Amino acid sequence: MKPLLSILQFAFGCRHRQRSGVFTIKKRTYQVCLDCGQEFEYSWDLMHSQRSSVTD
Repeated sequence: MKPLLSILQFAFGCRHRQRSGVFTIKKRTYQVCLDCGQEFEYSWDLMHSQRSSVTD
C-alpha cells in the first residue's frame, strides 16, 4: 500500500506554492508550506528556500 501512496502523492501531492514568512527559532531558519506543513530550510545569504526539505 505504501508504494501506491508514494506514487499518488508524487502525482497529486502538495506543490508547496504557498509558504509562510521566514522563522528563525533556536538558530534554525525556515519556511513552512501553508497547505501541508512541510518545512523548508531558508538561506539568508541566498534570500530563498533551499531545495532540500526537512520533515518531522
